[in-house]
Amino acid sequence: MRRDLFASFVVFLVALPLSLGIAVASGAPVAAGLVSAVVGGIVAGALGGSPLQVSGPAAGLTVIVFSLVQDYGWRATCTITLLAGALQLVLGTARVARAALAISPAVVHGMLAGIGAVIVLAQVHVVLGGSPQQSSLADLRELPGQLAAPHAHTTLLGGLTILILLAWNRLPRRGRAGTALRLVPGPLRPAIAAATATAWALGWQTARVDLPATLLEDWTPPVLPHGPPGGIIGAVVSVGVVAAVASLLCAVAVDRMRPAGVPRSDLNKDLRAQGVANMVSGFLGGLPIASVIVRSTANLQAGARTRLSSVLHGCWVLVLALACGPVIEQIPLSALAALLVVLGCRLMDLAHVRDLRHHREAPAYFATLGGVVVLGLGKGVLLGIGVMAVLALYRLTTLSVRSEQLVPFPGDGPAPPRWHVVVEGTFTFLGVPKVTRHLQQIPTGSNVDLDLNVGFMDHAAFDAVHQWRIAHERQGGRVDIDEVHEAWYERAVTGDTTPPSKPSPQTPWWAPWGDRRNSEPVSDAEHSPASDLLLAGVRRYNDSTAPLVRPIMSELAMEQKPQNLFITCVDSRVVPNIITASGPGDLFINRNVGNLVPRQGSYPADDSVMATVEYALEVLDIRTITICGHSNCGAMAALLAGGTEVKHLQKLTHWLEHGRHTVARFLGSELSADESPLAHLCKINVIQQLDNLLTYPWLEHRVEAGEIELVGLYLDLPTANVEILDRATGTFASVPGEVPVGDVQDTRTPS
Repeated sequence: MRRDLFASFVVFLVALPLSLGIAVASGAPVAAGLVSAVVGGIVAGALGGSPLQVSGPAAGLTVIVFSLVQDYGWRATCTITLLAGALQLVLGTARVARAALAISPAVVHGMLAGIGAVIVLAQVHVVLGGSPQQSSLADLRELPGQLAAPHAHTTLLGGLTILILLAWNRLPRRGRAGTALRLVPGPLRPAIAAATATAWALGWQTARVDLPATLLEDWTPPVLPHGPPGGIIGAVVSVGVVAAVASLLCAVAVDRMRPAGVPRSDLNKDLRAQGVANMVSGFLGGLPIASVIVRSTANLQAGARTRLSSVLHGCWVLVLALACGPVIEQIPLSALAALLVVLGCRLMDLAHVRDLRHHREAPAYFATLGGVVVLGLGKGVLLGIGVMAVLALYRLTTLSVRSEQLVPFPGDGPAPPRWHVVVEGTFTFLGVPKVTRHLQQIPTGSNVDLDLNVGFMDHAAFDAVHQWRIAHERQGGRVDIDEVHEAWYERAVTGDTTPPSKPSPQTPWWAPWGDRRNSEPVSDAEHSPASDLLLAGVRRYNDSTAPLVRPIMSELAMEQKPQNLFITCVDSRVVPNIITASGPGDLFINRNVGNLVPRQGSYPADDSVMATVEYALEVLDIRTITICGHSNCGAMAALLAGGTEVKHLQKLTHWLEHGRHTVARFLGSELSADESPLAHLCKINVIQQLDNLLTYPWLEHRVEAGEIELVGLYLDLPTANVEILDRATGTFASVPGEVPVGDVQDTRTPS
């Protein structure tokens, strides 16, 4: 109760200026923003499927609402909001919430960036003392003239607001001043308060908020919009779908950040709650409602644990907004416009572009952004979806072919030429010319290893490969075909037309056993011995993997030459060879609970880890020691809980004594706003264990002499990303770009 009470007040302080600014930018009455904030908090909070999500008026809907107000009027827009809520209620009842997430993130982020650009172009005019135009292009055309003749007082107030918003996070967070700053929930309230106080103290006459005496003072029932039925239906669908997608994406993001013990979101229930809230908001004269990531993040960071926080925040808006009405009416509109300018710039987050470039989806992002600015929201999103469809079609028809002649190893003696051909992508009749061109260039009598790494193969593709194989083998050559995904070629040869009812036997070797086991009735699986999965994995290794690695293992059989000593946790989700892309003989691995390194002279005494270190350095001549921690570590969770959960496990409790220095370091460190205590402790543990290695003088001397390199890694399990420790700053960052390591791979492919 105490956490939720404090968090609700924090969210209220964030939500109040946002609600006012979004209402002004939408061309709606100011009271509409407060009504939607109250309804979003109380109704959506009480009925929603996400306990930590906070709903209210969203900046992403500003452009839609503004155009609807211009086309149909405010009361008719309220009717559209009510109908959009009914549509969401139907969709949630039909349990299609997950389907909304099928929209590509490139389109969603492009839409939000386009909305951000539209907000910035419109609100800059208000900051400068003017008025927004009817379209973004008109805003852009009028901007030079507005910049040439700004209103001094209005511009200064807007500039002051922007300055505080941008500089707030750069203020020091240490000492008494830092402690006081941490008690203030974000820069929104101080920025608006500073602009309001400045305008009042200097007596500047600028446009201000006009708030009615009561939220429902001018309430009248919603009216039906007048216009073509197709346009009205499109407006309802636009508001309903965009608000639904925004809410569902917010729910997914909140689930990723939720603390332990908080249940996952029920997306269909949450969509139904959003629908009910929009129906109530539309009826009472409020803006469309959606879940808002800014408020939800503030709720999380303030320590909320239940939906009570969201409900109470709506109550604070209802009570305190009315009680402080005269104060709210002193807020300059230019300060709210400046707030929206900063918010719009944050919607245009270039970090998303960097992520999308890796997947070659940036064209859809920029097409959506440009379409929203130039054509409007609906047409812009359709343009982005069209570009995404073209990209998907291109990928589905893209095929790459690589062929190379393998160089024989010395001592192999005279043998036919060996060729390696790799076909990747979707192999249809469109790719037949490219593949056959490569295959026909292979000399007669050669031995060919053909890897079909294809997700689909049609009959034309199969026939082309099969006929070439027959002809090549008839002329004295040999062809070995390996299929990485589905056994399209094998099933076509054997005449098996039954679709596979279980995961392909060619499931990647790194997939979990459960993804590769043979399908069987649940009752049989429940009574099968626990060792069946282990033995099934061994059989698969003997059948498929052993022949491939036999040449390498035969060379390593008499001597190992690892490159790195890798100390990591026993956690089953941490697989060193996968996260380092290493093979047999590369890593000398020590695994223990919590990847701990007992310090010299520690109690209880334990030499198991240092025995590994000693052998690695003195016998194997390894020159690099890596300590790899990971998120959600059970050992760190036990340390964080004070060991109470494992005190009945005597041996484990003794072993965790070696983590007490990690806990001490954790207590003396500063937790960042976007990091959970457990994740922070897991990272601190990596740093501490590297320092524990240096408590051994003989090892410390070799490290200082540059003979031994220490490396810290951190595996984030939900994202599967690995970060590297910068020991100078004590922070983890992405691994730098690819470094050439030379042509060291074995080009000989086993048959």
